[in-house]
Amino acid sequence: MHVEQEDRLVFQFFRALQRSEGLNASMDLHLRYLGDKHNWGAEAPFALAAHERAQHVYVVGKTGVGKSTLLRNIIIQDIAAGAGVGLIDPHGDLACEILSLIPPYRTDDVVYLNTTDVEFPVGFNFLHSSSDQALLASGVVSSMKSIWRESWGPRLEYILYSAVAALQECQGVSILSLQRMLHDEAFRIWVVKQVKDPIVRGFWDYEFENYEKRSLSDILSPIQNKVGQLIMSRSLRNILGQIRNRVDLDFIMNRGRILIANLAKGALGEDKSNLLGSMLVSQFQLAAMRRSKLPEDQRLPFYLFVDEFQNFSSDNFASILSEARKFGLSLTLSHQYTSQLRPEIRDAVFGNVGTLISFRVGATDAEHLAHEMSGKYLADSFTSLGAHEIIVKMPGYEPFSGKTYPPLGEPNGRADNIIKRSRERYATPRAVVEEKIERWIRRCNQNLNS
Repeated sequence: MHVEQEDRLVFQFFRALQRSEGLNASMDLHLRYLGDKHNWGAEAPFALAAHERAQHVYVVGKTGVGKSTLLRNIIIQDIAAGAGVGLIDPHGDLACEILSLIPPYRTDDVVYLNTTDVEFPVGFNFLHSSSDQALLASGVVSSMKSIWRESWGPRLEYILYSAVAALQECQGVSILSLQRMLHDEAFRIWVVKQVKDPIVRGFWDYEFENYEKRSLSDILSPIQNKVGQLIMSRSLRNILGQIRNRVDLDFIMNRGRILIANLAKGALGEDKSNLLGSMLVSQFQLAAMRRSKLPEDQRLPFYLFVDEFQNFSSDNFASILSEARKFGLSLTLSHQYTSQLRPEIRDAVFGNVGTLISFRVGATDAEHLAHEMSGKYLADSFTSLGAHEIIVKMPGYEPFSGKTYPPLGEPNGRADNIIKRSRERYATPRAVVEEKIERWIRRCNQNLNS
């Protein structure tokens, strides 16, 4: 499609969004309109600019107060304007809603990672070869630690880090290889023979071999059980067990594509959904940091929305918040109440986020948010907000109150077509995936028994 034609379609669709709610026709297409601001008895539209979003956006509020509608409205404006967008949705409702609103000219931009689509799994291999070996190993281990913190220990972390680092030097590995390396001595020897890094190889050749076997079993059993449960899930195994990674976040970010991740924890299970989401967030960080090799003017802004983000916040989350903006990755984080966050994550959020949007919250959160608003609003103001009413703190402005817009846009009946196109471009039929996994297992067994 010619650039001029696409620009015209963007303009037409964006104006249609505005007309659907009777919004001001002179609005700037480069801004994202959130709602109306209360201003001395009058109301005026307020919006976020790209430079404000680069400092990240934090949205908090109880269930049913309007958080999802706000995210929906920002996302669909981004998509209409041709921006790169990522959505990590632990429930799936928002993901499905966004699919139904995507305009025709962005159909081929969508990568739909749907954990409930068992017949057409999209491969997400977080162990695929990377030039950032230490960072990738750290991200994988940090994600697993955030989910299985109660089973964790320093020796387990050290062994797991060394396993991920070793596997990155091998071809044709996935999470299935990680599980096998932890319990199969012959496979472990086969992997270590391929490792060139002297520190990683030294660990496996000398340190690991000197662990007392009974002690080693006690260390590894919890994580073996956890990883084993992951790959026992056929739907998740068919996503994480594919050798070819189809969720290419460098391509998605640098080409301004759209990733919609429907993690559907009600169907997948909470631990599995949380691990997948945490791995995605970690991989986004790595993809953003790889942009350091690009000139600054080539780092296209990319907008990542993470709903119920406390489920995906690993120990690396503080560095994601502090570093992402340098590389054009802007985060919008949403959840229900601050006590869901570990203290260090909460401090990282309030220390790094530029825009804070509060819907109605409970009494404990209200006290904290009143402090964040420099005392302009009392705690009672936060507990008494009605549906879609908000209190906002933005960079360079005094805190203010307002009301978010109702849902923008109407479903266009094209969701099935978008899903079909994404399957054709990024998914692999289940039978093919399962046959490849079975072949990999047979080949491993044959090699190890020969």
